[in-house]
Order: sequence, then structure tokens, then C-alpha cells
Amino acid sequence: MCVITETNAGGLIDLAHPPVPLLGFAAFSGTGKTTLLKRLIPLLKARGLQVGVIKHSHHRFEIDKPGKDSFELRAAGANPVMLSSSRRRAMIQELEQEREPRLAEELTHFDLTGRDLILVEGFKYERFTKMELHRPALGHPLLFPDDDSIIAIATDADLAVQPLIPRFDLNRPELIASFIHDEFLSRYA
Repeated sequence: MCVITETNAGGLIDLAHPPVPLLGFAAFSGTGKTTLLKRLIPLLKARGLQVGVIKHSHHRFEIDKPGKDSFELRAAGANPVMLSSSRRRAMIQELEQEREPRLAEELTHFDLTGRDLILVEGFKYERFTKMELHRPALGHPLLFPDDDSIIAIATDADLAVQPLIPRFDLNRPELIASFIHDEFLSRYA
């Protein structure tokens, strides 16, 4: 079940009805979101899916390096700067205001062409279909009791609160891939 977080006004992607199936992975930092995605993506690709990823970062990040032409052009004031080759394209754009990104807006900049599935790392407080990742040993609260857009949970231990949603072993990505392929994507067929 997708839950709307943004209207379609202003050309934003309607998270309740995205043009490509959208599944988030919500968890606190250090839970292993990227580790799981690195294991899931090859399993999903082996099932014939074309998968894109959007990752939210709470940190300033630099994907370019001083001394490289693209970095120097951006430092000189060009905005945006696009790097293109026969195999890859990257666009670096400085944002005028410092504010947390919104998934519905970020998706408008994402090429959805040919994608069967977009996996989203982060954006845990936004309302769209997500799977929660939880490691009780980290001491963070569960998200699913307060977020009905979470459709499943993956954990590495018993939970204090038993979910009424599917539960998976966080260390068994093949089971999570099967759920995504066989159950989640079947809702879009």
C-alpha cells in the first residue's frame, strides 16, 4: 500500500501512484541498508529486473575531486556540471537552499525509463511503501508501529512487538528478493 506524501501539483511524483514501483528501505543509521541493497540488487537483476536506486544522505558529500576538470568548472561557478562518456553520465548541481530533500521532488530528476523497480535508501519519515530494517541490539525504536506505509520488516533478532506484516531474516536477502519479486511487484502487474 503506497501512501501519498505529495500532491501531483508542481509536477511532483505522486508517491501513492508512482510511475515505476517504488520500495523504500527505512532504518536508523548503522542498521545495514546499503549492505542489504548491495546483496539484493544482483538477486533482483538475476530475476530480469532493471533496478534503480535513490539514496538519501544526511551528510554533505563530494563526488568530484579537486584538480579534475569538472570540479574546477563547478568551483569556477558553473551550475550544473554534467560529465558524459560513452558508458556513464553524472550531473552535479549545487542547490541554492540548504534543506532536506523530498523524495517526490528528487524522483522528478531521476530517469525512470526502462526501470522495473526503484529502491529507495532512507527517507524513512516520508510516506511511501517501505520495508523496515531493524537490529534490536542497536537500541533504536521500531518504526512500523507508527508508520502504516511499512509493508514488511527485516530483522536479525526477535522483536519486542510482533508485527502483523511479513517478517524476514535480515541476513537472508534471497528471501527478501523473493518477496519483492513475487509479492510486492505483483501488486503492479
